[in-house]
Amino acid sequence: MTESISIIMPAKNEQAGLGELLPKLKSQFPDAEIIVVDDGSTDATAKICGEHDVNRIAHPYSMGNGAAIKSGARQAHGNILVFMDADGQHNPDDIPRLLEKLDDGFEMAIGARDWDTHASLGRRLANRIYNGLASYMTDKPIDDLTSGFRAARARHFRRFLYLLPNGFSYPSTCTMAFFRSGLPVGYVPIRAKQREGTSHIHIIKDGTRFFMVIIKIGTLFSPMRLFLPISVALFLMGLGYYAYTYLSLHRFTNMSALLFISSLFTFLIGILAELVSSLHYKEANFERRLVKRDE
Repeated sequence: MTESISIIMPAKNEQAGLGELLPKLKSQFPDAEIIVVDDGSTDATAKICGEHDVNRIAHPYSMGNGAAIKSGARQAHGNILVFMDADGQHNPDDIPRLLEKLDDGFEMAIGARDWDTHASLGRRLANRIYNGLASYMTDKPIDDLTSGFRAARARHFRRFLYLLPNGFSYPSTCTMAFFRSGLPVGYVPIRAKQREGTSHIHIIKDGTRFFMVIIKIGTLFSPMRLFLPISVALFLMGLGYYAYTYLSLHRFTNMSALLFISSLFTFLIGILAELVSSLHYKEANFERRLVKRDE
C-alpha cells in the first residue's frame, strides 16, 4: 500500500483510550495523517492530542459520532481513510489487514467483530438482527453492519457524506451505500477489546434508532425489497378476505377493495422509490464504468 493514509478517530471524552492509542499509531504509522475529531469533549482530550502532535478538529458541542466522521473525512488529505474508535476497542495491528483488503480490489474493508467480543448479549443479538435485515436489503452477506473500524477509498467515501446521519448509525448507511453503488466491500475478522471509559450508546434508545435506520436506508437503497413484500402481503390478505366473504356473504366487500387498492398503491410507491433511489448512485456507477474501461 503506497497510497497516503488518513486515520480518523471521533472522540468524546476519550482521554483514557487516546492516551494509550495515539503513541501506538504514531509509532506504527509515522507517515499517516492522524486526525482526532473532538466532539465537544470536556476532559483532557485536547491536551493529549497536543502532547502527541496530532491533528485535532474541535466541535464546539457534541454533534454526534456521524458528524465527527464527516468532519474528519472532509479535512483528511489521504487517498485512503481509516476510521476507528478512540476508546481502545480497535487494535492498530489490524489496520494493515484492512489495507491489504483494499489492495485485493475492494473499495472498503470492514473489521468484522467476532461474536464473543461484543459488549453484551443484547448487543450481540441486536447486531445479528441488523446484519440479517441489511443482508436482505442488499442481497449481499453483511458480517458486521455497525462496526466503526473500516478503511475506504476517500473518493468513494466522500461521495456519500450527504447521506450519513449525524448519530451512531453512519457505519450502516455507508456500508449499504457502497453495496447499492456496486462498490465491492470486504470483511476482515477482528477481536474488539473492552472499551476504556463509559459508552455513549443507550441500548433501548439507540437500538430503536438503529432499527429505524435499517428501514429508512432500506427505502433509500433497495425500496422494492421493502415495498414488494408488503404489497404482496396486502394482496394476499385482500384475496383471502374476498374468498371468505364470497363463501359466507356471496359478495365483494369494501375491505377487500381497500386491501387490493392498498396493495397496488404500495407497489407503485415502491417503483417510484426505486427510480428516485437510482438517482443517488448514477454518478458513482458512471465513474466505476469509466475506471473499468480505462483498465
